[in-house]
Amino acid sequence: MSRNYHRLAFTATVLEASEGSDAARDPLSDDERDFIAGMDGFYLATVSRTGWPYVQFRGGPSGFVTTPDEHTIAWPDFSGNRQYISTGNLTQDDRAALIFLDYAHPARLKVYGHASIADIRSSSPEAVSDAVTFSRARAEREIRIEVSAYDWNCPQHITPRYTAEQLAPVWGRLRQRVSELEAENARLRRQSATGADEDEHDV
Repeated sequence: MSRNYHRLAFTATVLEASEGSDAARDPLSDDERDFIAGMDGFYLATVSRTGWPYVQFRGGPSGFVTTPDEHTIAWPDFSGNRQYISTGNLTQDDRAALIFLDYAHPARLKVYGHASIADIRSSSPEAVSDAVTFSRARAEREIRIEVSAYDWNCPQHITPRYTAEQLAPVWGRLRQRVSELEAENARLRRQSATGADEDEHDV
C-alpha cells in the first residue's frame, strides 16, 4: 500500500478495526488509468464547512472521466439538480475521495486527492478537457483531481450488475436463437400439415 494512502486512510481508530491492503501502486499506472477510462460513473465524497461528509454519484457516458496524466483525474461537471453541494464543498475544502466500481467484473478503486474547478462559462474555454464532448448534456465546469493516494479495495462483496450495453451481445444471441427455433417450429408445422393431407388422400 502506498505511504500517502496509508497516512490519509488508516487513522488510529481505523487501524484498530482493519488490517488494510498492500495492493496499491503510486502514481496511477496504466491499470488504474484504463480502469477509470472505462467507467460510466463514480462516487464523489466531499466535506462541508460544518464537517459533514457528502457523497454524490457522478455519471456520464463511458470515457467521460479521463486521466490527462499519471497524477490527474478529470471529468466535465454536467448541469444537474442545480444544488451545487459538491461544488460548493470543494470551493472551501478541496479534499475529495472518489470510488470507482466495476459491477460487471467486480473491482473497486478508491482515490484521495485535491480538486480544482474550471468554469467553462468563463473566458477560458480552453481550460476544459476534451471529455466534455462525450455527452449531449451541458457541461458547466471541469473538475480535476490531483491524486494524493489510491488503493484497490477487496471486491468480495460487490454484487454483479450489468448495463444494457453490456448485455446487448447476450440478448442478440438469445433473439437469434428464438428466431431459429420459431423458424424450425414453423417448418415442422408445415411438414406435419402436409403429412396429414397426404394421409387423407391415401384413405
